[in-house]
Amino acid sequence: MEYVFYLGLGAVSGLISGLFGLGGGAIIVPLLIFAFAAQGISPEIATHLAIGTSLATIIITSLSSIYTHHQKDAIRWDLVMRVAPGIILGSALGSVFAISLEGLLLQLMFGGFMIFIGLQMLFYKVISAQRPPPAAVVLAAAGTGIGGISALFGIGGGSLTTPFLTHVGIRIHQAVGSAAACGLPIALVASLVYSSPNLVGEELPGASLGYIFLPAWLGIIVTSTPFARIGALLAHRANERILKQSFGWLMLVLGVRFVWINISG
Repeated sequence: MEYVFYLGLGAVSGLISGLFGLGGGAIIVPLLIFAFAAQGISPEIATHLAIGTSLATIIITSLSSIYTHHQKDAIRWDLVMRVAPGIILGSALGSVFAISLEGLLLQLMFGGFMIFIGLQMLFYKVISAQRPPPAAVVLAAAGTGIGGISALFGIGGGSLTTPFLTHVGIRIHQAVGSAAACGLPIALVASLVYSSPNLVGEELPGASLGYIFLPAWLGIIVTSTPFARIGALLAHRANERILKQSFGWLMLVLGVRFVWINISG
């Protein structure tokens, strides 16, 4: 039954990835934590396992999303290349830091981050002005922060990259497409760290590669890839205001639940 759940989760995360450039991790991580808990996996392991698995799925999902956005000429590759060095460094640092944290503390932090995403989806107004792109050092510094936070919480970074790019003057569709492109190096670097058996200190369930649970990874990527393409196509023709608001409320509810569970013990 859990394999059907993974397939459905892949479809939803892929659609979200294509629509908003979020990489799908914002929905994959919390639902995987719930699924792993239902299977009797310890919270100390389940949180890291959900984050590692989410990042590994983003590798595949982002490829489909990147291809579609590139066809629409919606990726600023010049900016992506300048942000990438910082993203690579930040992703490595964020992954190592996440693995060093206790699972319950990581869940509490993730709950707070979900609340942030929910508020952003509900209330953030796109601020875009025609201006020259910032200096390479500024882009690299921003990439380090984006990569670190993304690897820490198992997301593709779109919730951070998209508003940053619009703020520095990139049109919204190009910001979403470029955010999807930035999700690939985040996922690649972080997955290498999370998959290392040398960093795992506790017994993991079978069919795991470090903190990547392969059955969940396979089930999610089977459906996430085609649905990421559908989401990317819809992003260029649909008004997603209602979708964004619905997703924002979902993130708020899940985030508050994570925070409450961990604070109340």
